[in-house]
Amino acid sequence: MVSALREGVSGLDVTMRLTLAVLALASGVYTYLGVRELLDGPPVMTVFAAIIYSSAVSVAIYAFWSFLLRFLPHVRDVASRLWLTAAMLLGSLMIIAMSSWLNAAALAGAAAIEQHLAVTVQNYTRDLDTAHNRALGAQSLLPDIQLASTRFARLAEAERGGALTGTGGSGTVVQLLSQMSSQLDDLAREVAASGERAKAFYAEGSAQIARMREFVSGQGDIKARSDAFGAEALALIGTIAALEQTSMAPAVRRAADDLVTGFIAPAADGRTADLAGRQSTVVGSVEKAVQAQASALSQAADKIIGTGTVEPARFQPLSTAEAVVRYASDFLPSWAGAISIDLLPAVLVLILCVVHAAIRREEQPAEAETMSAAQLIAALRLARQVGEERRSAEEGESFEAVMAEMSPAATVTPLPAGRAKKD
Repeated sequence: MVSALREGVSGLDVTMRLTLAVLALASGVYTYLGVRELLDGPPVMTVFAAIIYSSAVSVAIYAFWSFLLRFLPHVRDVASRLWLTAAMLLGSLMIIAMSSWLNAAALAGAAAIEQHLAVTVQNYTRDLDTAHNRALGAQSLLPDIQLASTRFARLAEAERGGALTGTGGSGTVVQLLSQMSSQLDDLAREVAASGERAKAFYAEGSAQIARMREFVSGQGDIKARSDAFGAEALALIGTIAALEQTSMAPAVRRAADDLVTGFIAPAADGRTADLAGRQSTVVGSVEKAVQAQASALSQAADKIIGTGTVEPARFQPLSTAEAVVRYASDFLPSWAGAISIDLLPAVLVLILCVVHAAIRREEQPAEAETMSAAQLIAALRLARQVGEERRSAEEGESFEAVMAEMSPAATVTPLPAGRAKKD
């Protein structure tokens, strides 16, 4: 197993270096595309500065991961490994800071700017609708104004027949009621005219919103579309301000207050004291009616004014890098890809750490790592005793063999029995 692991590590050395070089080059290319959007100045200087920066990023990434791939897998003590791991984490954060966010800007910069334009269109659409609703809110006062004018006009007509004072004609009461009706008619015409102006401004703002949406979803250079979008946004802000000014709620409030503060009771012009007294009584009743009507209109206008004025924010153009950072949550896949290009070698570092640890475990005896010094000395003594006993046994066996060879029984040959008798 150890030999197979060593052969695998050696065989993949070229592949590892080539992979690291390709990843560093890819990160440098996308960093170049991202940093180009941030630099201003002459085109030649911008391109040169972007190339220098992206080249520095590529070299830094290749050198950083080469150091870790060469040293971290071979470090065995815990303290050194922790320090190298901390260096890897710190270096990874620095790589993200100097490269990954620019890579994300190159991958999703145009889409992020389109997202910014879309969000801005939604905000302007909301502001336009709010201003239009405020203008329409003032139109809701028109029926009340017209009804009050009609009521005063009918009372004036009835007084011509003597319904209020008991004496017909066009005296003080008729003139007062006609005056109140005329003032309310003028206010009603102004409110109605403001409704037409509000309708025209709203149509103009809707057309501008439609053109801005075309810039968001259109084709072509995103920078040119963003500039055209900004011009339309500036025009739309003016339209919203004009629409806001068409609201007649403040004017109705002022007119209602003028009905009360500017009311001057005319002197009775009756030919008799009795008629003059009746005219004064009716004038007092008319004054109370005017106050009640003015109070109702003022309260209704206050409810509309209390919603607050619409103040649309000015359009802020963003660079691709700024847009990617602001709308990072909407482009998580692009951020993941940009960071993975830079930090993928960390996986190779971890793989090599695991492989070299396995190699070291296979090369070392299993029990040696857990034996104490006393146990090791006892084992050596036992091994020495065993060796001595083995040598003693071997020496005893060799002595017996020599004695057996030197014994007389083994060297004297006995004579035959017949020959002994003859002698």
